[in-house]
Amino acid sequence: MGKETEIKLRASQATLQTLRDHPLLKKRNKSGWQRVELFNQYYDTAARDLAHARVALRVRRDGEQLIQTLKSRGNSVAGLSERNEWDWMLGSAQLDLTLLDDSCWPASLANLDKRQLQPIFRTDFVREKAEIAWGRGKTRVVIEAALDQGQVIAGSQSEAISELELELRQGEPAALLELAVELAASLPLMPCDISKAERGYRLFDADSYDNLPTLPSLSAECSLDQAFAELAWHLLGSSQRLAEQYRHSGHWRQLQHWLQQLIDLRALLASLGQAAPRSSSRMLREGLDALLADWRPRLQAGGEDEQVRQQAVAQFAAELQNTRWGLLSLQLSQWLWLRAWTVNRTARGTRQGQAALASWLPRLLSEEAGELRLPRYLHEPAALAEQLPRLDRLCAWLRLARGTLPLEESDRLYGELHKLQQLAAQSNADNEQRRLQAQTVAGLKAWKQLIR
Repeated sequence: MGKETEIKLRASQATLQTLRDHPLLKKRNKSGWQRVELFNQYYDTAARDLAHARVALRVRRDGEQLIQTLKSRGNSVAGLSERNEWDWMLGSAQLDLTLLDDSCWPASLANLDKRQLQPIFRTDFVREKAEIAWGRGKTRVVIEAALDQGQVIAGSQSEAISELELELRQGEPAALLELAVELAASLPLMPCDISKAERGYRLFDADSYDNLPTLPSLSAECSLDQAFAELAWHLLGSSQRLAEQYRHSGHWRQLQHWLQQLIDLRALLASLGQAAPRSSSRMLREGLDALLADWRPRLQAGGEDEQVRQQAVAQFAAELQNTRWGLLSLQLSQWLWLRAWTVNRTARGTRQGQAALASWLPRLLSEEAGELRLPRYLHEPAALAEQLPRLDRLCAWLRLARGTLPLEESDRLYGELHKLQQLAAQSNADNEQRRLQAQTVAGLKAWKQLIR
């Protein structure tokens, strides 16, 4: 068994052409580009038992070689994936069920009749690969860069494959992110946390694609640093998968969810105080602000305007054709991987970062709720928009971590506060609605608990 650590980056054909002669890759290319044609048949049951178990099984033809591969989904965090992988050489293109024994076969599929496995879809593509190597400090890094172009085919449906895949062969995973960030600084490369197998299943069954990773289950005892890291990885990974799915389907709700992940991520970054020195996150906050400044008004306008929703598809495609989204997404991944907010902070900041969520979060929410001064907006509802950043912070933590709070009716508090947040964000919102919603929130038991 081997472990595969890789990053997949969606790219246009023009970008792939540019990558062949990119100065950074050219300088570190130790093998030259080698071209191979890969034909892959994937197998599953009619009920897609392997997909549900997050397992992929294929037979690949690579030149004269036939290789049977079983992959199990390991960790996948915001585009950086680790998977367990087993390979066997075959004498024919037929699936060999005898190889799928207890040494590799998931326990969750122990009772599956493997004779039910059948061809489901194909991924056929041309791969140009090169060994990219360099010294990183005292260690050597070796990465296989692969430029893949071809098609995923499921029955009468197909989808183009056009991506850069970076697979770690030697060195630390951080080197993958470093290389990806350097390339994305000048080329539109979109982190794409969806494998070729997932694309095949998506063609086979459009409802099979899982948009969002599972929300982390936080404990009240975990530290602020740990809670922030888990939530930020979740939000970033979710935004990447939603961007891919909206690019594919154009469904408005997926774009709304994409924006919400970024709003929440920006809110978390702004709430950490001395636990995350502002200098460490300045570039990321500015990048998120620029994205939100463009996309939040569009989403608000599209709520009641079908034409705006239709225009958003082309606007998002244009977004992906420049470097902004891909570069920011990879920079956020790198920042989180390195836990950069913990570097060069004060002793007080370290103590705050190590504080238990159960003690830190109630204080934060109490301070934010007090500073909101809701009674003012019962008389000046038009001024509520100025409190949108604070409402974003309150709603983000309540949405993601309210299960750790000893508040009565915390679900209702989040629901009503979220409505107030939406009214604050709408430039044309009815002021009477704002006033009544502020009154509703101010009367909640949980709100009174926060501000006392």
